[in-house]
Amino acid sequence: MTLTDEKEAEPVVETEVHFQAPAIQNNPDGWGPCELPDQFRDIPYQPFSKGDRLGKISDWTGVAFQDKKFTNKYASQFGSGSQYAYYHDEDESTFHLVDTTRVQKPPYQRGRFGKNQRNLRGRGGQRGGMNALQQLGKLKLRERERKGQTKRWGRNNKNNPPNKNRDASVTVRPDWSTIEEMDFPRLGKLSLPNIKDGEDILCCGSLEYYDKTYDRVNVKNEKPLQRIDRIFHTVTTTDDPVIRKLSKTEGTVFVTDAILATIMCCTRSNYSWDIVIEKIGDKLFFDKRDNTEFDLLTVNETSVEPPTDDGNSLNSPRNLALEATFINHNFSQQVLKSSEPRFKFDEGNPFVSEEEEGDVASVAYRYRKWDLNNGITLVCRCEHDAVMQGPNSETQFLTIKALNEWDSKLANGVEWRQKLDTQRGAVLANELRNNACKLAKWTVQALLAGSDQIKFGYVSRASVRDSSKHVILGTQQYKPIEFARQINLNMDNAWGILRCIIDICLKQKDGKYLIMKDPNKPMIRLYDIPDNTFESEDEEEEDEDELVNDAFQN
Repeated sequence: MTLTDEKEAEPVVETEVHFQAPAIQNNPDGWGPCELPDQFRDIPYQPFSKGDRLGKISDWTGVAFQDKKFTNKYASQFGSGSQYAYYHDEDESTFHLVDTTRVQKPPYQRGRFGKNQRNLRGRGGQRGGMNALQQLGKLKLRERERKGQTKRWGRNNKNNPPNKNRDASVTVRPDWSTIEEMDFPRLGKLSLPNIKDGEDILCCGSLEYYDKTYDRVNVKNEKPLQRIDRIFHTVTTTDDPVIRKLSKTEGTVFVTDAILATIMCCTRSNYSWDIVIEKIGDKLFFDKRDNTEFDLLTVNETSVEPPTDDGNSLNSPRNLALEATFINHNFSQQVLKSSEPRFKFDEGNPFVSEEEEGDVASVAYRYRKWDLNNGITLVCRCEHDAVMQGPNSETQFLTIKALNEWDSKLANGVEWRQKLDTQRGAVLANELRNNACKLAKWTVQALLAGSDQIKFGYVSRASVRDSSKHVILGTQQYKPIEFARQINLNMDNAWGILRCIIDICLKQKDGKYLIMKDPNKPMIRLYDIPDNTFESEDEEEEDEDELVNDAFQN
């Protein structure tokens, strides 16, 4: 046996552990200890009651910020003791600070003997006194502005405009589930290069010729805007009979140019908008909701101070949008030669009924398709507004739009009647700053349709306080590609944003979805919504069933 074995064989002796109960002091007449421990003797004690409310642990403010409404809220029942009051016995009466402040002269002495005024007497002295008083007034005005006491500055401060929450274009319901949130900085980095020009599938409609006499209109030779009653069709994707037929044989994604431009230019938008997406098999249909303001043109959406007046005001956002849409419709028809024969495509307008034949606006629809790679083919309905003869007698297709001036003072713009003929670039630059999203969408629509020129009209109110009468102050035209370069519109990024949304939607199950721009944040959200959302009639359900049958029919 080794030494270690002997140690292991020794018996283990167990010792019992006893619990020592602490001494407990019982105070039958009160609460707390009966005797004061030695370490707390000779320390000042301030009595307090268990009923006292506890305030701050340490209140260094004293009586400076007392709650006047509840003066005795935290007062003790035993009164305010002075056991912990601090007294400084050292005498500081002999200590003085050196006063380095500049002695302020009275107003009548300021500037009297300033530069070039030492020898002035009589009227000169009075003039100097008046200058001093004016300077004093300016100083007081600056002080009031600095303290925020000037009402004008508080209302029209450009650097700090008032934050007003915008309303969403549609109310998000509790049964909607969020699939994806896409913020604008991430969307701005997307890119899908090398997308070739669209290929025509079908062209239909008829166009009137542009009247070139409007190119000579200027501020001194203005023309009143006429009211032209013509029908403008704004048919959504799934209600288009041509797209229903094309969905059987052509394409994967179906959309209109207005919806497509809204998605591609979403990073420039501030107002809320929404688009309904239906996924049926491997096909996507992008729609706008019925009876919405989707087709209204925004006014000063991207301005530093966008319109914020009430709904009853002449310059409220909605009334301005109605006015801008009204101007665009009338201007696009007034600048045409309505008495001459129209340029017609092989197919007629698919939305015209027999009783509407003579009242339809000049418009042509070009159904085009694009290859977005990975087996995704986009079919879009694009529009032209007019045609004109080019320099070599060739036919050029036009997109005609109107920029409108409502109130240059409220819009922080330049006066068109003063600057349009001499500084048209400054006027356009101001419009690009205040309406960046609208101009970008117009440019995208012109590029998608393959328009040769985009015509801009400058239309202003005849009177600032009357939104029913307008005058045309001038026109301007650009090639869409050159104008897109001028406004920094990157089509590779626009195609990348569209492709990102398409890829996300194609991964979802069949059903209905909604993409909405957040009204107050730079982001868009994709929601999964029930199939019966936004439907109230049986006819709409029948239309959807018909669309499903068309999509799966070969």
